[in-house]
Amino acid sequence: MDLGTVIGIILIMALLLGSMTMGVGVGAYIDIPSVLIVVGGSIGALMISFKPAQMKAFTKVFGKAIKPGEEDIPELIKKLVEFATKARKDGILALESEVNNEENEFLKKGLSMAIDGSDPDTIRELLEIDMEQTSTRHKIHGSIFNQWAGLAGAMGMVGTLIGLVAMLLNMADPSAIGPSMAVALLTTMYGAIIGNVFGTPIYNILAIRNDEETLVKEMIISGIMSIQSGDAPRVLEAKLLSYLAPANRESQFD
Repeated sequence: MDLGTVIGIILIMALLLGSMTMGVGVGAYIDIPSVLIVVGGSIGALMISFKPAQMKAFTKVFGKAIKPGEEDIPELIKKLVEFATKARKDGILALESEVNNEENEFLKKGLSMAIDGSDPDTIRELLEIDMEQTSTRHKIHGSIFNQWAGLAGAMGMVGTLIGLVAMLLNMADPSAIGPSMAVALLTTMYGAIIGNVFGTPIYNILAIRNDEETLVKEMIISGIMSIQSGDAPRVLEAKLLSYLAPANRESQFD
């Protein structure tokens, strides 16, 4: 679980609720018409903007921001070096049993093609297509939250205009001015909270997750190409470590 994301969301909501409680109380900031305008309106606009299948992944994608499936990169490098050592010693066909038990589907797919004797250019091309298409899907799912941030802010402005119109039409009735003003102000607040707590931050962390996953897949492709070409394990490791920051480069051969 990504504690940074979880703690950040909890901290923001706790501070907001705490400041409301210390003022006039949380109840004063709850307005059903404002919720309907901002939350309902922005989700409705999202349903227009994206396909149903993409919207179905909404909660799943949010869960990925909270609990990402992170790859242990040092362990991955170690595994690829071991594969290279065995392939160099006993031939690439000796990796078949390990590949059948491999949990990383991308690595399993690439090594299986290498064991089957596929052309290196074909393997690279197919793996890069897989990587690019996966990245594209992740970007689309992440853009849902980016769009939500903008749409929630826009619906907040719509709610503000609705509240102002209602207030101006009821200037002769002082008792009607307060509720209309509440709608005008609270819709803007709800839109800002959705956009700046859930929309933009979740979009940013999902973009980072996508970049990290793409980097791991690029490492795997480089490793498979080296194994198939018969590179020495030390050379393969040097290639893979070059993907990491200098401070994180720890060789098994030192």
